[in-house]
Amino acid sequence: MINNLSLNDLLLTHCNESMEKALAAERHPVWQRSCPEMNDIDFIRLGLMRCISAVDSGRHFIQTTEELHGELLPHSTYFKALKSSRRTSMLEAIERQSYKTHCKYLASSGIDYLKSFPELDEYTVEAADGHFIDHACHTPKGNNGKVYAAGFIYAMNLRNGLLRPVCCITNGTKRHHELPILRNHIEHENVSVAR
Repeated sequence: MINNLSLNDLLLTHCNESMEKALAAERHPVWQRSCPEMNDIDFIRLGLMRCISAVDSGRHFIQTTEELHGELLPHSTYFKALKSSRRTSMLEAIERQSYKTHCKYLASSGIDYLKSFPELDEYTVEAADGHFIDHACHTPKGNNGKVYAAGFIYAMNLRNGLLRPVCCITNGTKRHHELPILRNHIEHENVSVAR
């Protein structure tokens, strides 16, 4: 049945499933709200489409979406949505559920690149690295008038090959090295787990 779905329908199905699980995982999610201009599922689906599209910029993506899929996205609505702290919290919650869904699917399909090492069965084994990209053309300049490369730390699950975001290093307004940010993130995670 999945084979008969278009990419857009497949993404919609996954987004809806991840949203339902994210809503169920939190008692009162502060990020849950309806937005009449661009609903959350469309926002997530469009973000995924943007990631896998061969486009040069956000504006190019908006034009391509209108030309190829007949979806009209107002520039201001789309770019405001990208800066929303509510939507960032929502994406973090949904990413956790999407990751769990993919991990379960891969495990049920027999994917385990570490099965030759049974002593690692009870551990999560990940490799992390920082990745920097050119900042967006609309990134505001920092206090010193400069704009830097935007950076994030990603971790790859060595058991199944899935890559997920760990933490933001910089959005391009400040210069940062990834190690202090990663240490801080790990300390915060350890405190959260201890509670």
